[in-house]
Amino acid sequence: MRTLVTLLKQAQRGGLILRSPDGHEFVLAEIDDFNREIELTRKNKALKRLLDKRGAQTRTIGLAQVEARLGLR
Repeated sequence: MRTLVTLLKQAQRGGLILRSPDGHEFVLAEIDDFNREIELTRKNKALKRLLDKRGAQTRTIGLAQVEARLGLR
């Protein structure tokens, strides 16, 4: 497992997508100004693939079903 310092150094060179063992995904990127963040995002090929994959998904879940799953109804 990589140390946090190693991951932060890598994030300085370009944003990272971190995936937990249970499948949750997080973006780690240096934030020094908005333009830099946009530049890093555009260069992040893994993020682009992830967004393309999610954008291609056609299955949706209705609001009522989400509320029921979360116990809000």
